[in-house]
Formats: sequence, structure tokens, C-alpha cells
Amino acid sequence: MKKLIKYIFIFTAVASLYTAPVFAGNEDRAGQAGANELLINPWARSSGWGGCNLALVRGVESFGVNIAGMGHNKGTEVVFAQTDWLKGSDIKISSFGIAQKVGESGSMGLSVSSMKFGDIERTTEAQPDGGLGVFSPQFLTIGFSYAKSFSNSIFGGMSVKMISESINDVKAQGLVVDAGIQYVTGFNEEKDNLKFGISLRNVGTPMKFDGEGLSYRNDNAGANINVLQQQRTERFEMPALVAIGIAYDIKLNQDHRITPAASFTSNSFIRDQIGIGAEYGFRQLFMFRAGYTFDKKDKNAIFDEEIAALIGFSAGVSVQVPLGKSGKSFGIDYGYRATETFDGTHTIGARFNL
Repeated sequence: MKKLIKYIFIFTAVASLYTAPVFAGNEDRAGQAGANELLINPWARSSGWGGCNLALVRGVESFGVNIAGMGHNKGTEVVFAQTDWLKGSDIKISSFGIAQKVGESGSMGLSVSSMKFGDIERTTEAQPDGGLGVFSPQFLTIGFSYAKSFSNSIFGGMSVKMISESINDVKAQGLVVDAGIQYVTGFNEEKDNLKFGISLRNVGTPMKFDGEGLSYRNDNAGANINVLQQQRTERFEMPALVAIGIAYDIKLNQDHRITPAASFTSNSFIRDQIGIGAEYGFRQLFMFRAGYTFDKKDKNAIFDEEIAALIGFSAGVSVQVPLGKSGKSFGIDYGYRATETFDGTHTIGARFNL
């Protein structure tokens, strides 16, 4: 396992070269990628940051930001999260994650995220008003991860995610790989207050829809001829991105801490993004955080009233209760992201550190 960090650096370098032509943050390419659920962070704590905490994220939350953060895991962490995506749209995201320390410095993890859109009326050309029942689309993402602490300062990790998008008779499947590095240093006695991170996410194979729902019988192919025809679908790319981040712990005293953080994300198919945020923490019992994410192109976006689903203000709060003196704890997390339409995105999560 000592060679893992070498492989991560090689993978990051090669994948960055491979994806260099598309990392232009070009909004003209918007809509040309699929599997955009991979851009949604389903975890409450990092949602409150707006995702700009990739340099300091820890544990299960690392699955959606920077997998290297799982290398800090010291035991077992289990997290459940429920997201009300664009409240009012009836889109729900249910997520589960577990991170388990293995060996002296390694950690393995599993994450499952299911996105449901509710029941949609089934229609046809002959019956455009419905009356044929309903169908329920479902997006499912399953990730397997491994991270490792190579020293007190360097942490690295990789994750493989399987993606499935389906309705009753049409499905698309794909595979993506994430990789990340975190570096911890500092200028005080503890030497751990300055943090850097880099994350490469969603690099993988193109996806394509297929299934019986794309076939139909053509009764006009000729006299007394009934032909079964199959519609062709185009492949679509994954929403690959590279993100870098920095964070700094300002310890006011033994109990109080303020941590500002910033990140830059280079997206393949939408404009590049800049995120800023800060968190206040009282011991490990209470934490409040807020952030703002804006497009790099629009210099005045911070003051722009138009807020898209992944752009704008975010905030969150966490309460963590120790379970005895063994170091075990239970916590509740809440994250909110403002949106221009609907009533924002709300995420609530429960975590167990065992």
C-alpha cells in the first residue's frame, strides 16, 4: 500500500493531461455531459460549505468532495443523509456511507446514493393525457473507496463509482474514478492548521441509454409487414472536474476555532467556479458554517440575485454528542443551499463515530 500515493499522483497527472482540452469551463458545452447527479453533494456538512472544504473534509463526507479526507479516519464512521433537492420539485436523494479503518493507516469506504423523482404519468402518442399508470425514474450511485495516511501530513485516496440511470424499460450505466490528495502543515506548535487539497473527480467511461423502451413496431413499413425498429441513442460524457482548495484553522483558544476556506473548480462542461466559506467550531460539540459559490466568469456574481442550483449561498450546522469517554459520538448535521427557483436544497444527516 506504500505505492498508493505514487499511483494517485500518476493517475492525477495522466487524467489531467487527458482531460486538459475539456477543462475550459466553457458554458457553451453545457448540456453535452450526462450523469450530472455526480455534481450533487448529498452530504450535509460539506453541503453547508458549498463544497469549498475539500482541503479539510474528513470521513464519509469525503465521498462527495475529496476522497483523500477518508484517510484521517480513526475508527468506524456511519452516516445517513436525506436531501430534499430543489424543495418543491419532489426530488429526493437518500444516501448512506460507511468508512472503516483498516490496518495502521488505511481506511476503506462504501457509499450508496439513490435519487428518486416521484411518480410520473405515463403517456403515449395515442394517449397524451395519460391514464396508463405511472413510472418512477431512479438514479443510483455506488462507490468503493480506499484512502491512506502516508504520514502526519500527507493523505491520499481513490474511489470507483458505478452509476445507473433507469426507468422500467430504458437504462444507462457507467463507471467513474475519483482521486485526491490532502496536505496538512502549519506554523504553530501543533503544525496542523494549514491545509491544502486537490481532487480529480468523475473521470470515466461514456454512458449510453439502451433498452426495450427505445424500440417500437412500425406498421407502415410496407403492405402486410410489421417491423420492430430500434432507436439509436448518442453516448454522453461524464461531468469531469478538477478542484483545488485551501483552509486555515484560527484557534482562538482551546475551545473556540474559526476556519476560513476557499476552492477553485475547473469543470468540463460548465463555467469554472470559485467557492469561499468559513466554519466556527466550539470544541467538537457545535459547528456552524457558511459559504458562497460563484462563477469565475461573472465578476459580479457575488452580488447577483440569480442563483442556480449549484451556485450561491450555503450554510449549515452540526451538533455532536459524545457517547461516554470512549471517543464514540453521535451527531446531527444540516445543510442548506439557496436556489433561484424552488425553495432551496435541504440536507439533513445523522452520523455515528464508533
